[in-house]
Amino acid sequence: MGDIGFFGELYSNMAIGLSTALTLENLLYCLLGVTLGTFLGALPGIGVLIALSMLFPVTFHLPPTAAIIMLGGIYYGTAYGGSIASILLNVPGTPANAVACLDGHPMARQGRAAVALSMTAASSFVGASVGIIIMMLFAPVIAEHALDFGPAEYFMLILLGLLAASSMSGGSAIKGVAMVFFGVALGLVGTDLSSGQNRYTFGLVELRDGLGLLGIAMGIFGVTEIVASIRGERPAKIESRSITLRAMVPTRDDMRRFWMPSLRGAAIGSFIGTLPGTGSMIASFLSYAVEKRVSKEPERFGKGAIEGVIAPEAANNAADQTAFIPTLTLGIPGSPALALILGILLIHGINPGPTMLAERPDMFWGLIMSFWVGNLLLLILNIPLIGIWVRVLTVPYHLLFPSILFFVCIGAFSVNNSTFDLWTVAGFAVLGYGMRLIGLPAAPLLLGYVLGPMMEVQFRRTLIFSSGDFTAFFDRPISQALLLICVLIVAVPVLLALRDRRRRRLSAV
Repeated sequence: MGDIGFFGELYSNMAIGLSTALTLENLLYCLLGVTLGTFLGALPGIGVLIALSMLFPVTFHLPPTAAIIMLGGIYYGTAYGGSIASILLNVPGTPANAVACLDGHPMARQGRAAVALSMTAASSFVGASVGIIIMMLFAPVIAEHALDFGPAEYFMLILLGLLAASSMSGGSAIKGVAMVFFGVALGLVGTDLSSGQNRYTFGLVELRDGLGLLGIAMGIFGVTEIVASIRGERPAKIESRSITLRAMVPTRDDMRRFWMPSLRGAAIGSFIGTLPGTGSMIASFLSYAVEKRVSKEPERFGKGAIEGVIAPEAANNAADQTAFIPTLTLGIPGSPALALILGILLIHGINPGPTMLAERPDMFWGLIMSFWVGNLLLLILNIPLIGIWVRVLTVPYHLLFPSILFFVCIGAFSVNNSTFDLWTVAGFAVLGYGMRLIGLPAAPLLLGYVLGPMMEVQFRRTLIFSSGDFTAFFDRPISQALLLICVLIVAVPVLLALRDRRRRRLSAV
């Protein structure tokens, strides 16, 4: 009876979601989101963070449900588009699509670019479908048990997400942790809600409400990436006439190799996506490594193996979907891009968390069902329009980037009609480019900025409820387990680094 009740409630929720997602307004914004996401994802250097930071000012003028559906479409649409540049130019459109370069570009050099693109679109749909099913089944369960979490558990969970993001962001873990702390410090700017005191405003009235999410995101991601791409080398020109519908038809051997890598990649991506702060890049790299390990012909990888394209693309699309689980049910972003979406929801007055399912079931389930609609639209649109996306890559950069900067400035100014926001974008653009030159990661900074104020609130609540007793942070089983994981995340890289240093010293001796 419990199973019947669960599936009956699931059916009812799906009906609520479909009635929301299939309205004409939401359908149009879903279509607009996935189209813009694919277009921007296909451009080298224009990833999901730039796409979201450039376009989210538009959502301030939309109903909240339409806004989140459009942003979701942009978010997972970039994963589809990013593989186009990876395969054709050997330049990943997004970091998560970098693995597709390893075997996708060799396929393109062998004259099989069309097959690689069509199989990528199909495997992306398979991965996204598995991720959505996982989300539909487990998000309500997680939200139900999340109600048992107290402020101490939430504090530890946010800390876990920040540490995981900083240590898995690539490069030095110390730099990642430093950028998390810097992001938390930026989040403290403004009026303290508890005491009403101004913090770090330096007498500027514009800073009393804090630094705007818009200025940080657009400056540190959008403008910085554009400047870096302008200074970089222009990728080699591509031949778009060979990308025809007939050439996209896979062989029988391609189809035989399609299903198991897709499903394995989807399973890995679905699991990785649910972990706060990890993101789809880790899922795609891990999926490629697993696929190479289980293959009977590992020597084919790196030389145009279709499995080396299918599995990572299924993994990163599955991770993009399941990353919404901790974001919507716990209020902990599953990736830096979702930290941006979380901030936008808060601006709209929506508090993601376990109560969202009860308070806004139309939005929650409407968003999930729009994932089905959006991914189906992406599959239908991408295969016939691949030729068009390829031609977009031939647009001269000296025409493309000034247009993007123009829209960035318009978007920044239009929110508050204030030139201070433009100066904020410019300031963080300079900061972001300086960080890039010295190798400091930007994504942990954004996570720290979004999660820092939330962590401060949970920290204060814990101390208030415990009358100032700090042992309240680790006197319950859940908080103890989360604290142990946090310690391991910090300690393991340090121990491994010490071991490697000792080995190098011994080998030198």
